[in-house]
Amino acid sequence: MKRAWFYVSLTSLLELFWIFGFNVASAWWHWAIIIPIIVLDFIILSKACESLPTGTVYAVFAAAGAVGTSLMDVFIFGESFSAEKGLFISILVIGVIALNLADQKPESKLEPEQGGA
Repeated sequence: MKRAWFYVSLTSLLELFWIFGFNVASAWWHWAIIIPIIVLDFIILSKACESLPTGTVYAVFAAAGAVGTSLMDVFIFGESFSAEKGLFISILVIGVIALNLADQKPESKLEPEQGGA
């Protein structure tokens, strides 16, 4: 299970690398670096899905990309940071945490009805 979360962390980090690459790519050889990173990223993403619920993995992956990209815009590309942006980043993070907690709760299993008319 710990390895799966390592994969989720790694795929989220790689996502930020290729998103950054989208913003700065200006030559063909930039894409020769970005495309293998994307392929590797999705291979690692699929590895994470082997041990964790796919919905949780994708939610963390997408939220990390959204939050990371927003922060990258602010700190690297000089965009402004507003209270609204901070609020929605917080909502994303809270939603991912809540989804993870919901996946950890044991499901109540209904027993199929026996017999019948």
